[in-house]
Amino acid sequence: MEELFGHISLGLFILQTILFIALIFLLKKFAWKPILDAVNEREQGIKDALKSAENAKKEMQNLKSDNEKLLADARAERDAMLKEAREIKEKMINDAKAEATAAGEKMIEQAKAAIESEKNAAMADLKMQVSSLSLEIAEKVLRDELSNKDSQTKLVEKMVDDAKLN
Repeated sequence: MEELFGHISLGLFILQTILFIALIFLLKKFAWKPILDAVNEREQGIKDALKSAENAKKEMQNLKSDNEKLLADARAERDAMLKEAREIKEKMINDAKAEATAAGEKMIEQAKAAIESEKNAAMADLKMQVSSLSLEIAEKVLRDELSNKDSQTKLVEKMVDDAKLN
């Protein structure tokens, strides 16, 4: 051991120890507090950052759930609008069909009325022509029969007998 301590003097050793203790004392008095404050401040900054990150994460989850809710609401509204549009379309088609059916039935009724009117007019015209022809035929027959005096007398007697029977 003497070989190890042979080069070191006791005074130098004590002086170095005193300087070391003084250095520790000075560091404790002037540097230790700022270093600890810096470490504590850094620790607090990290805690605040973690807390902020946690809050941001929660806020992102809330925003995500809000967005999902908004999307669901938008989809529901879109579906409702599409359903309403389909119902309006079907109503318009049904209304158009009903209107077309009513218009068709009205046209059919008008056509039937026009046909009936034409039929009645044709029947009246036919009756008129038949009666006119009947009168012409009767006139010709009567002329033939009345052209002769004996025929006239027979005809008058026959008509008188027919009148008496009725």
